[in-house]
Amino acid sequence: MIDLKTLKDLVKLMASNDLTELDLQDKDERITLKRGGSPQNVVTHYAPQPAAPAPTAVPAAAPNAGSSAPAPAASNADAGLVAITSPMVGTFYTAASPDAKPFVSVGDSVGPDTVVCIIEAMKVFNEIRAEDSGVIQKVMVENGQAVEFGQVLYMIKPA
Repeated sequence: MIDLKTLKDLVKLMASNDLTELDLQDKDERITLKRGGSPQNVVTHYAPQPAAPAPTAVPAAAPNAGSSAPAPAASNADAGLVAITSPMVGTFYTAASPDAKPFVSVGDSVGPDTVVCIIEAMKVFNEIRAEDSGVIQKVMVENGQAVEFGQVLYMIKPA
């Protein structure tokens, strides 16, 4: 258990260096100090935790020197198409509301400022723009599906 003098010294250190959070850990204990927002400091003290077993490494498969299999190539149907990708992690929506018409559909022409979908992230609805001119060829994501950063949302044929 940390002694009161050490705790007071840590609080003074935080105040003198304008720190809002301090997290210290050694083999026996962990101390987290937070300040700001409310007039009182918050002190959290964690009891020692038993050590978790070390993860075991899985040996990687060695490449077969005799095999020269090429990496999967884009299909010929996608040649010349440009991807509109997700700029964030979130939930993909094709329309502003469940009963509204989708922003774009296959065959629609889009410009750089055309809103093609909405991605909800942390209760914020972000309009995603095409950023290129062309015609929507493929919708790669289902409405309401979770998407990752960089995931392809649409494929367009450049104009």
